[in-house]
Parts: sequence; structure tokens; C-alpha cells
Amino acid sequence: MNLTYQQAEKLLDEILSEGIVLEEQQEVIFAVPFPYLIMTKSETSDERHFEVAAQNCHHRSNGAYTGEISVEMLQSLNIPYCIVGHSERREYNAETHEMLADKVDLLLEAGIRPIFCCGEPLDIREAGTQNEYVAKQLNESVFHLDASSFNKLVIAYEPIWAIGTGKTASTAQAQEMHQFIRTEIAKKYGGELAAEISILYGGSVKAGNAVELFSCPDVDGGLVGGASLLANDFIAIIRALK
Repeated sequence: MNLTYQQAEKLLDEILSEGIVLEEQQEVIFAVPFPYLIMTKSETSDERHFEVAAQNCHHRSNGAYTGEISVEMLQSLNIPYCIVGHSERREYNAETHEMLADKVDLLLEAGIRPIFCCGEPLDIREAGTQNEYVAKQLNESVFHLDASSFNKLVIAYEPIWAIGTGKTASTAQAQEMHQFIRTEIAKKYGGELAAEISILYGGSVKAGNAVELFSCPDVDGGLVGGASLLANDFIAIIRALK
């Protein structure tokens, strides 16, 4: 819940007016609050490789869920991406693995690509059981998909202990977990598909650490939080893409 409509429009204009030309393998996705989806979709309609994502959707297709947003609503706006299972949604809204699996299924049926978030809290990291924790998240929410459906996903790894805390996982820690996730995908779907899946790092990505993080062989980009609210910082992060 950041920025008014006017502030968000100004931020978007500042980023797009930079005239960044993205390469074929690169993409920038603006994951904006629901009231700003139409504006962002309109602003990016003529931009190559700049896309829009919703920050969430409901796990039921329709019904009396006042205040919620259905996948069908997003589909009617031609929104191509939707974030699923962000750590804040899991914590504050008690979203379960089963609910997230339902969301993933609904999105894929509607032709919307899920950006599936996974990652461990501090106590799990300190106990050294982060691999098992993340594997469970993958197994119970997305590994039920067939290969062609799974190939439409984007995975975002969030070390929860490094979100909004000023802490950042070291490049070695980021690479280690991204490699583990890719290995788990390879075990389930094969190495070729695992190599094609984009795995983003989502733990306090900043202008100052983006180049180093993105240099890791298994880190394909970032799920950017606070730094995306500052035009110059977000522009620098975009320019750090490999």
C-alpha cells in the first residue's frame, strides 16, 4: 500500500521516459495495486517488454467475497501476470499451500502467468532447514502441474528474513537457494525445462546490490520491493539485468 494514484503515475512516467530498450530475453513487470492496473496497462501498451502484474487474486473463481479480486476480473483487463503467495500474504492473510495451488490453477486456466513466491523465515534459516521448507512450498502448491503448465510459471525466492529488514542474503546464499530450486525443478520436470524457468531473487534488491546479485548464474532477475518506489533506483536495477 504505497503511493497515491498521482504519485504512482508520476513514478511510472519517470521510469518509462528513461527510454530503456530491453533485449529480447529481458522483461520488466510492474506489479501494481489493483486500482492502478488499468492506468499501468495503458501506459505500457506501446512499450516492448514492459508488462503488468496484479499483486494477488482470490483462490475462488467467483462469489460473495466482498473486497476480493477474481482471476476472471484480471483476465477481462488482459493482465498477463499475477503474483501468488507473497510472504506478506502468507503471513497476514493465512494463505495455505492448498489455496495457492488453487490460485495457480485458476490463473493458468485464464492464460495469466503466475509469479510464484517461496522462501523461508529467519527461524527456519537459523535451523538450517530452508531447503526442506522451500521444497515443501513447491511440492504442495505448484509441482502438481504438468510440464507445459509449469513452464509458464515464474518463481520468486524470498528469504523472508531479508525483506524490509535491511538485511540481504549474500550472493552465495542467493545462488545456493536458486540452484537448489532449479535442481528440484529438474528432478520433477527435467533439466531442459528447469533451465528455462526464470527464478527471481526477492530480498531487499537495491540499486547497489543488483549487479552482484544478478551476476549469480541461477539468479535471473529480481522481485523488487522498496527500491521500485524510487525511479532512479529502479532504473538502475533494470539496467543491471543480464
